[in-house]
Amino acid sequence: MPITTRQLECGMPLLVEAMPGVRSAALTWLLPVGSAAFDDAEDGHAALLAEFVLRGAGGLDSRQHSEALARLGVQRSAMVFSHHIQLGATMLGSRLAEALPLIAAMVTAPALPESALESVRSLALQALDGLDDDPQLLVLLRLKERHQPHPLNRHGYGVRSVLESASAEQLRAAWKRRAVPAGSILAVAGDVDPDSVESHLNRLLSEWRGGGAPAIATSAPQRGTAHIEEQTAQTHLALAWDAPREAEPTSMRERLLVRVLGSGSSSRLFTEVREKRGLCYSVSASYSGGRDRGMISVYAGSTPERASTTLAVILAEVERLRQGVEQAEYRRAVVGLKSQLVMQGESTAARSASLAGDQFRLGRPRTLAEIAAEVDRVTLDELNAHAAARRFEPMTQVSIGPNAPEPAIVATG
Repeated sequence: MPITTRQLECGMPLLVEAMPGVRSAALTWLLPVGSAAFDDAEDGHAALLAEFVLRGAGGLDSRQHSEALARLGVQRSAMVFSHHIQLGATMLGSRLAEALPLIAAMVTAPALPESALESVRSLALQALDGLDDDPQLLVLLRLKERHQPHPLNRHGYGVRSVLESASAEQLRAAWKRRAVPAGSILAVAGDVDPDSVESHLNRLLSEWRGGGAPAIATSAPQRGTAHIEEQTAQTHLALAWDAPREAEPTSMRERLLVRVLGSGSSSRLFTEVREKRGLCYSVSASYSGGRDRGMISVYAGSTPERASTTLAVILAEVERLRQGVEQAEYRRAVVGLKSQLVMQGESTAARSASLAGDQFRLGRPRTLAEIAAEVDRVTLDELNAHAAARRFEPMTQVSIGPNAPEPAIVATG
């Protein structure tokens, strides 16, 4: 089905994809209140606001608002990213018109009550403290901190001193200043009527106004190598390289190449590092094509004794990509990526998130058919030409464990 793109009277883009055969509807609302939107002295306000904004809205207290959504079968969420806080909601399509006023009020008239702040603060501090119990997540967050430029390198959990000192007054002012139409994106997918959604939102958001400067990089990334010494049973290793932005013509080739490298049990990293050598239980690679920059990341968890060999084999496999991809690997990567698209097409939540993400990264949404056609247009020869021209340098490396891994020379293949 085609995607309807409109601009609401408040100035925010609205993307609607009607999906025949489904009864649910999902909404993704990107608001320019992400972790990078704040000054260093406010690093933590986004984390607090993502929970605080759920504590009542539109004249209803937290319990009343939650119960009103629950009566409609609405499931909601709020997540912090670098550029945005992402509000999400799923429900039956027949309930969307009733749910929209409650959801819109979270943005335009959140309660942000003083009485809820300590509970919100406690949850944010628990999430920050919990990173110490999840070294796999922690090493990837530390990797982002070193590889990306400030303030886009923030992880979204905030800084303890800011979480502990933020006041309700500061958070209310931050939301009013930053949760504005300029820089926001709203996407809806499922059993919906685009004209009806637009009409409802124009009425609900008629008085919502405002603009601000988008978050931008203010300093060069740190990059390099870092080791965090911890007496853990495993050494957690994360690597990163720059990659094409989503809008670049080579982004789909990069996505397929990274699938060959480290996505799934038939990937090169899984086969060489885990299956053949038994160096680690978990190893994978992923590609993130952003609006302004892209990144490849690799994660592996190994024993301290085998960490250096694990690192060496990973680096050898990354370099071996430049020698080319085999026909069978290419086919598996294409099938895997298109299968992922099929599964996304069965989820209204995935579709609304994809529409909003495309609008932010590309300035326009893409249908699943359009993305599938992009995959099909990449030939094996084009993929191999891209691989041959690829330079995996400079690299950022972060590890957590008893000792810093140092790669040795190994044979691969």
